[in-house]
Amino acid sequence: MVSVFDNLMNVVKKHGAGYIVLIDPESGSSEKLISSAEKCRKYGADAIFMGGSLVSSNSLDNLISEIKKNVTIPVVLFPGGAYQISKEADAMLFMSLISGRNPNYLIGEQVIAAPLIKKMNIETIPTGYMLIESGRTTSVEFMSSTKPIPRDKPAIAAAHAMAAELLGMKIVYLEAGSGALYPVPDTMVEVVSGSVSIPVIVGGGIKTPEDAASKVKKGASFIVTGNVIENSNPEIIKEFADAVHSVK
Repeated sequence: MVSVFDNLMNVVKKHGAGYIVLIDPESGSSEKLISSAEKCRKYGADAIFMGGSLVSSNSLDNLISEIKKNVTIPVVLFPGGAYQISKEADAMLFMSLISGRNPNYLIGEQVIAAPLIKKMNIETIPTGYMLIESGRTTSVEFMSSTKPIPRDKPAIAAAHAMAAELLGMKIVYLEAGSGALYPVPDTMVEVVSGSVSIPVIVGGGIKTPEDAASKVKKGASFIVTGNVIENSNPEIIKEFADAVHSVK
């Protein structure tokens, strides 16, 4: 059986980069979220990330189960902590917040979650997660009590990414945060992607398909959007997917 990670790498091999939509389970009713997931599949997204800073695990299993009845693209957990785990997910990002120095998010939550993940036999994708300054305090910055990497310091971001690769992580995630004023700078994307051989995900503050394509041109392997699609015409998903896939 092909892993979710391998499927995502096949997307990169085919298109040059992949497009992922982040759905926050707390952002609407189950019906609305299921509908959003269906639109992601219909309009060309390659995967769905599920997660948010304040997600409760109580209804996560049912929600993901219902979404998977209606979509064929991978549903991947994007957990904010050890309590956001679901056996219904196709895989999960097993993240360490390497840009910060809060031990709880570097290793503490991971140790708590590990026995449950092993018991549930969930596929994990080891991910070096990095917060990048975005012009305002984002939810993940506040909740994690960590400072983001300054947006004008690409060398610092690159050093963190290289450490993630040497530690054996499979993906680096550059995150400006939900509702960011500014996305991760193109220069930083270029420097980081040129410093490592593992895929680079870029998310937060990417407001237009043109922004997404620009980051792919600079080396991003995956683009993630969330807020931008919530109150827009669902066909914006197709515009983002086409922009990301057409760079190659």
